[in-house]
Amino acid sequence: MTQHQLDSLDRKILKLIAEDARIPFLEVARVCNVSGAAIHQRIQKLTNLGVLKGSQFIIDPEKIGYQTCAYIGLYLKAPETFDYVVEELKKIPEVVECHYTTGGYDLFIKIYAFNNHHLLNIIHDKLQPLGLARSETIVAFNAVIDRQLPICEMEEDKEE
Repeated sequence: MTQHQLDSLDRKILKLIAEDARIPFLEVARVCNVSGAAIHQRIQKLTNLGVLKGSQFIIDPEKIGYQTCAYIGLYLKAPETFDYVVEELKKIPEVVECHYTTGGYDLFIKIYAFNNHHLLNIIHDKLQPLGLARSETIVAFNAVIDRQLPICEMEEDKEE
């Protein structure tokens, strides 16, 4: 993974838009004491570098009926099916994250289900046919911390 050198203006912009993705660019410009065009250029640069991955509205899964959140460690029968399994997981809309990990699991996924019965059906009908040796499921009761990473100031910024 490539790490990009961000200057103090980049970090200030990221901090502002991470706190409020709907903040007008002109307000960001005012706070940063630069032109609106400069903000547009910086946002475009950060997007092109892959630092910013777009913007989106965040839907609360519980408010639309998904009452169960679970994390599932997947063990594959045949590790050579890894890429196939990932492609098939992408087709399951309830799977919202999939991670390659160290440790015992081949894959670690986050999934939302309407309830425990729906979760069982997903595991039985959609995950098991992918060639799992077994899986381990952890049901999450509540996310007590759910946030973006902080945009920290660098020492050289403090000297400016």
